Amino acid sequence: MGPIALTLPLAQVETVMLAGVRMAAFLVLAPPFSHRAISAQVKVALALGLALAVSPRLEPLVDDGTVAFVAALVAQVIVGAALGFGVQLVFSAVQSAGAFIDVFGGFQLASGFDPLGQTSGAIFQRFYQLLALVLLFVTDGYLVVVGGLVRTFDALPLDAVLEPAQVAANLTDGLGQMFLAALQVAGPLIVVLFLADVGLGLLTRVAPALNAFALGFPLKVLLTLSLGGFAIIGLPAIIEQLTGQSVAQMMGVLP
Repeated sequence: MGPIALTLPLAQVETVMLAGVRMAAFLVLAPPFSHRAISAQVKVALALGLALAVSPRLEPLVDDGTVAFVAALVAQVIVGAALGFGVQLVFSAVQSAGAFIDVFGGFQLASGFDPLGQTSGAIFQRFYQLLALVLLFVTDGYLVVVGGLVRTFDALPLDAVLEPAQVAANLTDGLGQMFLAALQVAGPLIVVLFLADVGLGLLTRVAPALNAFALGFPLKVLLTLSLGGFAIIGLPAIIEQLTGQSVAQMMGVLP
């Protein structure tokens, strides 16, 4: 039996490669796929599978030269990275909210290095980050994010180029929205902890012999743990809202 000849259309292979590069660059930065618990092999396999699924609806490059193909590859890396960073920026609001709670609640002293996230964070920051990742999988939010990525091929074909000014403006606006969302998530608990500090200060002024600030640290820890449990109840709705914002952020980056 002779060797089996397998002929693949070059245009189709190029289309799959370009789509896969955009997918891979997106998955490296966008949560929940960016977490280091998901291996690089899984990300590559997922990017290739998504590229094969979306390639029939894509138009191949008009110029099939080597220089044009390499330029298109670089452009797809930039597009995927910009889209992934926009999604990461949105979901960083939950982690930033946990960091605010750690600072005001006195948990910042227990900061440690997270080898999976390659970041240093205290208890609530790491807990909120892991809880957000779990909720993204449980609520099928990751499917919404992937669906938004697939729709970007309709607005930005393989031969299109991003406008740097529009990307910069959109990401700058996303940074402000991230801080605003973090304050909205952690705001009620921060206000309670601030009022606790004010109350302890007034009590110290009224009765200095009580040394009320000696009770400040355990009191704030108790308030943080008690009220933080109630705040977690509303986190699924927040993740659902942030998922919609992440898709809107991706569409805002596109021309």
